[in-house]
Amino acid sequence: MNEKINPVRKTDDEAIKLTENLLAETKYASLAVNDMASEFPLVSRIAACFSPKTGLFFAGSDLSLHSKCLVQDQKCSLMLGEPGKGDGLAYARITFVGETSRMANDDERRSMYRGVFLQTHPKAELYIDFGDFGFYPVSLKRAYLNGGFGKAYHLDEADFSLLFG
Repeated sequence: MNEKINPVRKTDDEAIKLTENLLAETKYASLAVNDMASEFPLVSRIAACFSPKTGLFFAGSDLSLHSKCLVQDQKCSLMLGEPGKGDGLAYARITFVGETSRMANDDERRSMYRGVFLQTHPKAELYIDFGDFGFYPVSLKRAYLNGGFGKAYHLDEADFSLLFG
C-alpha cells in the first residue's frame, strides 16, 4: 500500500521560535495583493516591522499600486525571511495571510506605530510624515512556515496567541 506522507509538521516549540526569530528580524517583506484591475496577483517589496505592541504592520504610500489595490480588496499575504549565502531555499521563511487597511493619519495609535517603525527604519524619518504615507496593521489569519528543507508548518490564530500573548 502506498500511503502519502504529510509533509506538514505539527506546530511545536521549534516552529514558534522560528516564527519569533523571523518576526524579530523583519525589515522588509514581499506583499501580495489582489489587483482587481488586471485580475492578477501583484507582489511588491515593502518596509515592514513587528513589535508585540503593534503586531505585524507595514508602511505604504497612497500613490503605490499595492495601496490602491488594498482599498478595493483588503486580503493580502506577506512573506518574511531573507536568504543567506548558498541555496536560498535552505533558509527559513514564513508567509502570513490576512487582511489590512490603511490606518487614518489622525488615529490615536499612529504615534506608537510611527515610533516602532522608525526604530526599525530610521531613514524613513525623511518621508514617513508625508500625508500620503500610512501604516497598515495586518490582521493575521494563517501562516505557512518553511524552516528549511523538510520543515513545513501551518500556523493559525491559536498559534498566534503563543507569539503575541
